[in-house]
Amino acid sequence: MSVIKWGILATGGIAATFTEDLKLLPDAEVVAVGSRTWEAASAFAGRHGIPRAHGSWAELAADENVDVVYVANTQNAHREAVLTCLKAGKAVLCEKAFTVNAAEAVELVDLAAERGLFLMEAMWMRCNPAVRRIVELLGEGVIGQVESVHADFGISVAVGEDHRLRDPAQGGGALLDLGVYPISLANLVLGAPERVQAWARLTPEGVDENTGVLLGHPGGAVALLSCGITTDGPVTASISGRLGRIEIPHLFFRPDTFTLYRTGTDPETFHVPYEGTGMVHEAAEVMRCLREGLLESPLVPWRATLEVMRVMDEVRGQIGVRFPGE
Repeated sequence: MSVIKWGILATGGIAATFTEDLKLLPDAEVVAVGSRTWEAASAFAGRHGIPRAHGSWAELAADENVDVVYVANTQNAHREAVLTCLKAGKAVLCEKAFTVNAAEAVELVDLAAERGLFLMEAMWMRCNPAVRRIVELLGEGVIGQVESVHADFGISVAVGEDHRLRDPAQGGGALLDLGVYPISLANLVLGAPERVQAWARLTPEGVDENTGVLLGHPGGAVALLSCGITTDGPVTASISGRLGRIEIPHLFFRPDTFTLYRTGTDPETFHVPYEGTGMVHEAAEVMRCLREGLLESPLVPWRATLEVMRVMDEVRGQIGVRFPGE
């Protein structure tokens, strides 16, 4: 597979960002885009120089020139879109939140395993070079046993009642769009929690707009996490151990720098620059896995995706958020 050919499913802002980042990879080519309408797909294709436009997800999935599909629609539609692609024999990179609940995520993972097809959640944070370096340092024991993770993803957005972030039918709320990042970081560092406690304020539509989560992990480690769409939060993270801590600055989910603090030594700042927005790294990981014949990525394994989805299910159960059909 000298050149891996991508199909883009959906035509929104994140699809555009990913498509532009793919241009940084000389061995990647975007050959097709699919949407619910041919008009939307054709317009997107024209803007990004994509040779073929399809007016349905099924047509895109059936395109014989496509090796892997990037699913970039809203999370309520991920299940249907990924099922369409997997049933057509396509490898898939699916945006986060992977699905609206863990049951849907298990269904997709099981089908990928059954069909022998690659599937990965687009949790680009876990593919980020700085984050990967942090994981290496933690493995080397530079801060000793990790005792706590703190992370926030709060943004202040003025959205009307008809916006997708306030729509339960579209998997709205802060948790699935933003909270998935702090929860995934805690999972990356500490694994699955033993206990979950959550509190939130809900919108009139019944989705969360300001949410706090406390995770209790084996051995007594804790994760204190927050997300919201009403506050301009720091969007930072810290990982603390018995010998020091690592601080990740603003936009912790796509860092190009972080600082290591160790007891008795001067702080050490690591710079890990990259091109583009940072989505290029997850694309490169997908392509590496395809070439090696892997069904899942060791950087974003199915296990981690399912563990994060189960935590978010538990959080929603505690704060009283239900999506249609649940």
